[in-house]
Amino acid sequence: MACIDCNKNIGYETFKKSTEALGVELCERHIRLIEKVIVENDTPIEAVQLFYALKEAGANPMLEWWDGNKSVDIAISRVKLNIEVDTDYQLITHEQAIQDLEEAMHSFKNGFTTIRIPHIVVKYYLKDTVNNILGIIQGLKANIKVI
Repeated sequence: MACIDCNKNIGYETFKKSTEALGVELCERHIRLIEKVIVENDTPIEAVQLFYALKEAGANPMLEWWDGNKSVDIAISRVKLNIEVDTDYQLITHEQAIQDLEEAMHSFKNGFTTIRIPHIVVKYYLKDTVNNILGIIQGLKANIKVI
């Protein structure tokens, strides 16, 4: 068993602690770092799982990236893609809808595309979610103008 971030060998207790708390295999150092990010940014566990799955797929994601307006759960800066993992999506108020629309407007003005993914999709369909995001990345790469 090895940490998926640094490839350091981890023992069974660390493996168990990491997979039960975060759903990914991390060493003690990376568990502490990720837990700090979660506490400081209210990052969903599913965003952490998606981040590592995208990293493993070679997408070069960044976790909790500041876009100049707010912190984004996951960003793939090479193609200007922001990914938000939604945990509260059952009942949306008009205030939340307007706020989401304003955030999307700011992203587009800065040349970024923002997608919102329900946490339940990441939880139960991680592989499909990663494949679809990789497809979005390919589509965005095809549309980037070469200078």
